[in-house]
Amino acid sequence: MLFKPFTGTLLHFVLLLATTMKFPTRHFVLFCIISCCFSYSLISNPSNDAKGSIKQLPLFEQAQKIRYSYPDSALTLLDKCFAQFVNRGDTSSAVKALMIDANIRGNLAHYKDAYDKLWQALFLADKAALMRQKADIYIEIGRHYSFYKRRLKALHYFQISKQLNLDLLRQAEVSEAALVSNYYAFCSTYRELGDYDLARQYLDSCFYYFVPQKSPIDRAFLQFELASIQTAERDYATALETYKAVQPWFEEFEPSYLVLFYTYLSDAYLGLEQYDESEKYYKKALQISDEYNMHIDFSVIIHEKLSDLYLQKGEYPNAYSSLKTVKELDAKFFDSRSDNNQSLLEIQDAFRQEQETQQKLIQEQKLERLEHEEDVWFLQRVILISSILFILTIGYLYFSYLRAKYRADKQIIRKEKELELKKANEVLELKNKELAASALKLIEKDENLSLLKSKIKEASGSLDVNELKKVVRSISVSNNRNWEEFEARFIAVNQDFYKRVQERFPKLSQRDLKLCALIKLNFSSKEMAKLLGISVESAHTSRYRLRKKMQLTRDVNLTEFIANL
Repeated sequence: MLFKPFTGTLLHFVLLLATTMKFPTRHFVLFCIISCCFSYSLISNPSNDAKGSIKQLPLFEQAQKIRYSYPDSALTLLDKCFAQFVNRGDTSSAVKALMIDANIRGNLAHYKDAYDKLWQALFLADKAALMRQKADIYIEIGRHYSFYKRRLKALHYFQISKQLNLDLLRQAEVSEAALVSNYYAFCSTYRELGDYDLARQYLDSCFYYFVPQKSPIDRAFLQFELASIQTAERDYATALETYKAVQPWFEEFEPSYLVLFYTYLSDAYLGLEQYDESEKYYKKALQISDEYNMHIDFSVIIHEKLSDLYLQKGEYPNAYSSLKTVKELDAKFFDSRSDNNQSLLEIQDAFRQEQETQQKLIQEQKLERLEHEEDVWFLQRVILISSILFILTIGYLYFSYLRAKYRADKQIIRKEKELELKKANEVLELKNKELAASALKLIEKDENLSLLKSKIKEASGSLDVNELKKVVRSISVSNNRNWEEFEARFIAVNQDFYKRVQERFPKLSQRDLKLCALIKLNFSSKEMAKLLGISVESAHTSRYRLRKKMQLTRDVNLTEFIANL
């Protein structure tokens, strides 16, 4: 292409020269002109013989031959092929032409046009019941969604394709090997999205169902996916071995796919810190992309990887240049504001729209017949809904009434119990006060008797000794009888007290139990001593021993502890 302007200028110069020369010289100059023209034709059309041989082929084969070298010409030929196939009624070939057309446009990063072609192909395949081709088209549609990280949409269409192939498998129209294309789509998409565990699972399914000569995908592509996953998992040495094993096959049979192959191969070299090899293959990937007009949008990823590589090597100007290229290409191919993608974000499914149109026509045909029935049904629904709402309202009100009544009854019962408990506590407190008063009277009586005893002893010289002894014994008997009377009244008022004390402290003696009763009535040590007929020191000692038997620490108040039993 560089010779064209130069040759044109040279011819113009020679023609001017020829007009100024004499006749014999003009013959020489004209000979030069003819020679230049012949040379120009050879330079500008180096493959005339090849093109002539391609033109002898059918249009469809011509398009296949030149799809990489002259993609625009191939698209023009495919449009003509599609028109011919449609005129002949060959829907299968028409669908195939549309799919190749979409593939070429996708490689040129014209995703909107590719997407439209795929939906057009899907509409034709569905109309002609070409289920196998429908399954393939759904995979391609899903892949277009995956390019824009629309994971759920992509997986949805992959699942539809898989279900179609499973239905065909049950009908024995395809073999299990047909499922490899479905599992391969899942595998590559999950791998691109970074879910390597799921990618491995689907890759295992690919290897499981793979049958040479029958599977729609060559085993080399499966090995490539395996190596890509190994690279992502940082098993770079193993990945490099896997890449090298299939590299000759791609270079011979799928040279355009080397854009991807060399890129991921470079990743493995970069992981092993072999920077020169990595840079070499990144650049080869860009060269293949330019040469075959394939995977143009992938150049964004390649330049991004080159930028990282240059950063690691410390070549900052190169890293900045690559990063700048990344920004420009990313805006061109993937930014929603670019002309290339603005319409893609407003995707309209032609196939779905056509189905919706057909459904609308059917509904319109039924509309007149159903209008009357619809009115009747509407009236019935209104009555039914009104009845249900009325019943629900009545039920809600009745339920609210029952709940309010239940709460009121429960509150009344609780208040009655509180009153009964309060009354019982008041009665108990009153009886305990009476009991304490009675005990105090006994103490006072004992004091008087003790005083009487002391006076009698003082006047013992003028009294009969035997009579005095009888009086003293009667006083002692009276004291014991008084305590028994007090204890009986205490137990009557505090029926469960002794029981609880004995259950918790079974080793307490009767004297200890008496002491507990007096402590519960809040008697002082002096009052206890008088009632029990012992000294105050003995009362203190008895309290100390009781604390020890109950194993109470010093910080525990004995009176409060017994009162809470």
